[in-house]
Amino acid sequence: MNRLLVSVSAGALAALCSTTAMAQQAPPGQATTVDEVIVTAQRREQAAQDVGIALSVLSGESLTQQGITNVNQLQNATPNLEVEPAFGGGAAQFRMRGVGFQDYASNNSPTVGVYVNEVAYPVPVMTQGLIFDIDRVEVLRGPQGTLYGRNTTGGAISFVTKRPTEDLSAGLMTEWGSHDQFRAEGHASGPLAGGLRGRLAVSTEQGGAWQHNRTTGESIGDADRTGARALLAWDPTETLSLLLDVHGGIDKSENQALYLFSDLRTRGGTGPVIPADKDHSKTGWGLSPRFAASIGRDVTDKPGRDNSSWGTSLNANLALKGMTLTSISSFETLDRSEYGDWDSSASVEADTFFGSDVDVVSQELRLASDNDGALTWVAGFYYSKQDLNERYFSDFIDIYGTYAQVTYDQKVESWSLFGQAEYAFAERWKAILGLRYEEETRELEGFGSAFGGATALPPTSVDTEMTPLTGKAALEFKPSDNLLIYGSASRGAKSGGFTTYNTGNRSGIEPFNPEILWAYEVGFKADPSRALQINGAAYYYDYTDQQVLSAVWGANGPVGRFTNVPSSHIWGAELEAVLKPVQGLRIGQSLSYKSGEYDEYEALDVPASRAANQAIFVDKAGDPILFPKWSYAGSASYDWMVSGFAVTAEANYSYRDDYPSWLGAKYDVEGYWLANASVTVGPEAANWSVTFWARNLFDQEYDLTRNFFTSADIAQPGRPRTIGARLSLQY
Repeated sequence: MNRLLVSVSAGALAALCSTTAMAQQAPPGQATTVDEVIVTAQRREQAAQDVGIALSVLSGESLTQQGITNVNQLQNATPNLEVEPAFGGGAAQFRMRGVGFQDYASNNSPTVGVYVNEVAYPVPVMTQGLIFDIDRVEVLRGPQGTLYGRNTTGGAISFVTKRPTEDLSAGLMTEWGSHDQFRAEGHASGPLAGGLRGRLAVSTEQGGAWQHNRTTGESIGDADRTGARALLAWDPTETLSLLLDVHGGIDKSENQALYLFSDLRTRGGTGPVIPADKDHSKTGWGLSPRFAASIGRDVTDKPGRDNSSWGTSLNANLALKGMTLTSISSFETLDRSEYGDWDSSASVEADTFFGSDVDVVSQELRLASDNDGALTWVAGFYYSKQDLNERYFSDFIDIYGTYAQVTYDQKVESWSLFGQAEYAFAERWKAILGLRYEEETRELEGFGSAFGGATALPPTSVDTEMTPLTGKAALEFKPSDNLLIYGSASRGAKSGGFTTYNTGNRSGIEPFNPEILWAYEVGFKADPSRALQINGAAYYYDYTDQQVLSAVWGANGPVGRFTNVPSSHIWGAELEAVLKPVQGLRIGQSLSYKSGEYDEYEALDVPASRAANQAIFVDKAGDPILFPKWSYAGSASYDWMVSGFAVTAEANYSYRDDYPSWLGAKYDVEGYWLANASVTVGPEAANWSVTFWARNLFDQEYDLTRNFFTSADIAQPGRPRTIGARLSLQY
């Protein structure tokens, strides 16, 4: 993905935004004032402190300071957000406030919607491209649908890119780091003709491999990704404005490799034993000739990807009498080719390949009031069509003596009507009501599964539909100009879908139901003084048909499949604060907690069922829903002048709690701390600066995910300490 659109939280933005790329001293009159943040979380410009939604905002400069170049890294800068790379590959598993979906396939919808310039990316693997030239990212927590194109239960992440400028400008940023890491980003922007403005931005990320083959010493993990975006803004009349966005990206990066945290007894225990990796930088890989030929790779190739994407969107705004008509037309496509080695060894026990061709067309039309009177409203229509052609191949030749091939097409078509109105019925009171009606059809066509070239499941087609009515009701109260108190009840829905893994049983691809989430939330946003800002929220989520990965009993025994939990709940709270006690000093903090459990859930007991050769269930009512409970983040920066030079020292840090696994304690991901720091120096009167930075400053050893595939217990480690320098130029 080469562009991103996000929702905003004033507290988090100010709390986590560090410093601008060009270190500058704040004007004396604003030295101890928390900056006002303007967001478009409700489809119009508002101060974030005036929006009764729990949201976080990060500026583009803050993304650069923290080294965030893809959407997954936002989890270390945003409260209650986790993004897990499935088996270390290109499929992202989003979770917000505990609302998530664990799936390494490409075909199912996420619980968290990702947008770029108001265009939705409904297929999770499409979100994994390079992000650059970002103005801000807004992260909204809780069900969304009355204002956004897609219906989600967890929240929304919206990236807003920088726009063409009225005046000529250009910039260049280059960065060098440990392990031969290199990154560069540049842009040129300005007027082209009467009423026409343009902006061209490009970015590339190279190198950075820090892992090595445990046998040969060969490195793996080098990035090789490049993206470009061209924007044209045109105002042909006083009432009409157009924004054309054309973008594309190429990703030929090597995968971040996995390591073995248990001894691997190859070939089902008959082959050599590969000891567990005590050094997390060690790994292994290997391809069989047959598998290499089937996926278009050489037997010497490293795990990696060869992906390309491009897309375009046209955003048109027409001012009418008392309202604005907006049209957003878009087309996005991804060609994915990714080979992964999920046994982390030269033994061929869990080699995988994803070949995905994805096309998404969408059209949104909406009308919105353009006044700040007592009543404001927005109403719209949204249409989307997705086409996915998928090849998922697995090679188990050294353990099971076979390989597997899954192929299918999936078509998703949806349309919806949505709207939201806000009415200030008294001087300090406001009521909000939003509704959304949606019709969606998912068709899995020609799903076929084969083992060793023999058909296990002949081409089969199934479909599923959902027609949910969702919405939101909220009340806001401002007892004073610097305090907002709000409460809301909202209903969100997530699409049903299909389990598209290796299977020889039709039961494995029977559709699972949509999940419905009722969310109840109370919160406040306060500015006790010009130098202090505090935001807080507490929530209770009531689930119906929560989607979980489990198993069902088929004709040949247990079959892994997503199923629905009849009833479950999650609750939690968040607190964010920003403080500017003295001139030049900014301190930000955030703390969040969440917990959940199943209220009604009978799951298949796989070992007992196998032993009895019939379905045996276990009651999991009262069992916890597994996710990290605590998260914490903070930042501190200080600006000062030294002999005509502006200097900024900055540090940010985060904590992620233990992540228990439903697979058992050995697969739990331990909690970890991360800390980053930087110092930026630049002449006060010049347009350049130099930054020296360190990420994972204390060289924390940690895992992003743990799992197993066949007989291999594997984990993806986080990056070790890296240090580097960045040069920024602006014209």
